[in-house]
Amino acid sequence: MTTACVIIDVQGKILSVMNDPAQTSENLVKLLTGVQTLGIPTILLEQYPDGLGPTDEAIQAALPHVQAIAKTSFSAYQSEAFIAALQAVDGLERIILCGIEAHICVYQTARDLLEAGYIVEVVADAVDSRTADNKQIGIDRMAQEGALITSVEMILFDVLGHAKHPHFKTISKLIK
Repeated sequence: MTTACVIIDVQGKILSVMNDPAQTSENLVKLLTGVQTLGIPTILLEQYPDGLGPTDEAIQAALPHVQAIAKTSFSAYQSEAFIAALQAVDGLERIILCGIEAHICVYQTARDLLEAGYIVEVVADAVDSRTADNKQIGIDRMAQEGALITSVEMILFDVLGHAKHPHFKTISKLIK
């Protein structure tokens, strides 16, 4: 199954006011390091970067060759540049979705991707909101609308498929 990873709005100014910025950042770096190791195409989004600044430095470091797509709509799927990036991934079926805020931009993007026919897997430990309640409401709502809820470890090992995968040891060390 052809998969891409989409990271939504993990900009320093926004990340700093999330419910658990340190854990969210740590999990995002693990996830993004893993998807880069596995060669999964990655799309990075920034909400109004002129006002909210660039992607957090730790996240940028995990994605050295990925250029951010700027957006102003809450749903990334309202951005023509984002849709073009999705279409550039030949045979794309599944999207690994992570970022902030779970109940706004991640939710609206998940909803629109599901409506467009993609399989959406939301990485619950790699999304956050300003409050734990809003994060949980966002995750619950995405699940109600058909998104699959996963974790960093779960999705990386799902992509691996078996212990004989050439990157098994690298991913195992990353998770520990």
